Amino acid sequence: MTKEILTVRDVDEEIWRRFRAKTEEEGLRTGQALNEALGIWLKEKERKRKHPDPRNFLKVKGIITAGRRVRWSEEVDKILYGEEE
Repeated sequence: MTKEILTVRDVDEEIWRRFRAKTEEEGLRTGQALNEALGIWLKEKERKRKHPDPRNFLKVKGIITAGRRVRWSEEVDKILYGEEE
């Protein structure tokens, strides 16, 4: 791999300092640690795309909204069997 100088804008300074401190603590070079972090981030994004969280289905809003309390089974019985209230 060839060495290349990259410039990244809008990096939070505090996060960058903590990242650099952790790389020093682990004995890694900054480029190595950054490559590892980027790889982990990409794998996580790809995993989420392939396997969406099933809990998101709970957030789906229904198409039919009633302005009053609806009793579907009673209404169906009334239509099908002609039952009166």
